[in-house]
Amino acid sequence: MEEGPGAIRWHQKVSPSSMDGSSSTVGLLGFACDVGVRRNKGRLGAAAGPSALRRQLANLAWHGGANLSVRDFGTVEVEGDALEQGQEELASRVAEALPSVRRLLVVGGGHETAWGSFSGLARRFDPKTTRIGIINLDAHFDLRMTGQRGPSSGTPFAQIAEKFGREAFHYCCLGLARTSNTDSLFKRADELGVSYREDRDMRLSDIPEVLKQVRDFCQGLDMIYLTIDLDVLPHYQAPGVSAPAARGVPLEVVEAVIAEVEHIAASLPKGMPLAEISELNPEFDESGVTAKTAALLADTILCPNRRL
Repeated sequence: MEEGPGAIRWHQKVSPSSMDGSSSTVGLLGFACDVGVRRNKGRLGAAAGPSALRRQLANLAWHGGANLSVRDFGTVEVEGDALEQGQEELASRVAEALPSVRRLLVVGGGHETAWGSFSGLARRFDPKTTRIGIINLDAHFDLRMTGQRGPSSGTPFAQIAEKFGREAFHYCCLGLARTSNTDSLFKRADELGVSYREDRDMRLSDIPEVLKQVRDFCQGLDMIYLTIDLDVLPHYQAPGVSAPAARGVPLEVVEAVIAEVEHIAASLPKGMPLAEISELNPEFDESGVTAKTAALLADTILCPNRRL
């Protein structure tokens, strides 16, 4: 290499899927799906999200250290309207991959990805005996009830609450856009005991209060599952999503939350084995801005010690 042995980029650290991983291995798994967004009447294109994120991630400079390696577990492809079948396959792939990596990052797809991801996590860790805290950075609650067309990108956390019960549902949603969530959704969130915070209360000056809310939410948990819907970011930072945000949460605040979650997870019995990034839509991503942001977040999540 022209710049010596320290000139490593992401693509040089990624290898095909192997179940012979270790605590020094992290993983990537894609979910190429637009069905949930279509059912939710959003802008289509998120099925191409996993490929777009991989392309941007490939050429980032590697700062994860010499011992950390990355396994790519491929992508679940959802054909036609077969959302439920695709989510079932995603759950199986997540459950299979988790024991072989320190952390798995699932890349969607619309936020219907979350139901498949959590279902796979639940096959390894029973939510009724393991207190799994869901931290969702998102402009939407995604607590809609399943309608006649079936589940969508707006229903995953309501599905989790219904499947595993109120006592096993520990949900924190940060970055809500009030005008994008109806009164009935706020009422449902209150009934389910959801911890939430609106985007207007997630400015740079609000970071201390935001992080305190995260710490309070995490008390007594065994594990954290972090999921990021890119529409939580301002429209200029993430134009390539199903529904761009008018206000959004600054990237610096999102990064502060991720850093705090990482710090907390290190002290939990089962840490944070699973994380997720969803709603990357290359069809509307001017200059690849959203994909670049998603790649930055993926690097942050999978290489948490990169700043050291």
